[in-house]
Amino acid sequence: MADIVAVAISGGVDSSVAAALLKERCDVFGVTMQLGSDETVEAAGAVCQKLDIPLHVIDLERQFQAEVIDDFCAEYRRGRTPNPCIACNRHIKFGLLLEEAKRLGATYLATGHYARIERDADRYRLLQAADRHKDQSYFLYCLGQEELRCSLFPLSDYTKGEVRRMATELGLPTSSARESQEICFIPDNDYRRFLQACLPPVPGDIVDTAGATLGRHDGVSGYTIGQRHGLGIASGERRYVVRIDANENIVIVGPEQALWNDRLLAADVRFVSGAAPQSEIAVGARIRSKSPEAEGVLSQRGELWEVRFDRPQRAIAPGQSVVFYRGDEVLGGGIIEGVS
Repeated sequence: MADIVAVAISGGVDSSVAAALLKERCDVFGVTMQLGSDETVEAAGAVCQKLDIPLHVIDLERQFQAEVIDDFCAEYRRGRTPNPCIACNRHIKFGLLLEEAKRLGATYLATGHYARIERDADRYRLLQAADRHKDQSYFLYCLGQEELRCSLFPLSDYTKGEVRRMATELGLPTSSARESQEICFIPDNDYRRFLQACLPPVPGDIVDTAGATLGRHDGVSGYTIGQRHGLGIASGERRYVVRIDANENIVIVGPEQALWNDRLLAADVRFVSGAAPQSEIAVGARIRSKSPEAEGVLSQRGELWEVRFDRPQRAIAPGQSVVFYRGDEVLGGGIIEGVS
């Protein structure tokens, strides 16, 4: 019996081309998530109609609210900077949606992610995409062996330009879709306004590293590590947010050099292979999705993991993810707890 592939259709160009490529060689149906807006469902429907494949609409609005949006707000309430795309991949796309795809008869779930999966002896490896400018492996470090076994990334060897050309040649309705750089549940990308709506502002003090009060803030959720603009304080020198203490409801600012640290601690660390290293290992670590890899040493510290960088890194933000690489391979990652 031939493999059946469910393709996660978002209504964008990448997932549309992924579906078109797979339709040429296997039995395909589309799945799209109902998350409260009909726009994505309608766009996915137009793609599936063009490709002449069935579409299943999966209502995951309640779960998405709990696992992604509520977590996003809770993390900002704690003075942290979360990455909702990683939470969505872990809990929703490669969790609930993958389970639903299997229930509908699929062997695999395919997405439009730019990353590669390779089978190496008795395990699966997650690798960076051929198009390094579009590589999304950072957002996928939570995938383990079972998720990789059941996942396909048809765009792994293509560039974004090639994907757009294929969409045009195929006459897909998404061929001219604008590239989205926004958080999907904040379409205007104004996350501070979004947070003000879900987190009642609690004003507090902005202080320097010595504890002197310099001004007032309207809530810690409006600030991120490394921020310089919009602080609303008068100072003869440049000040940056260097720490946020949600328990004390204060934002601590300091000079640029206070942003640099050569160590971080991470929690909830997961390894793609399913096995944690038994001793310290050299890694390339990425502390943000767009930051370059920084060489360092990874080692376990009780329930946490520590990265000791060869060179100090700027604006390490609690709540963000740190992802560990060895060459092209994603080893795993975790949530930054702080600097050490």
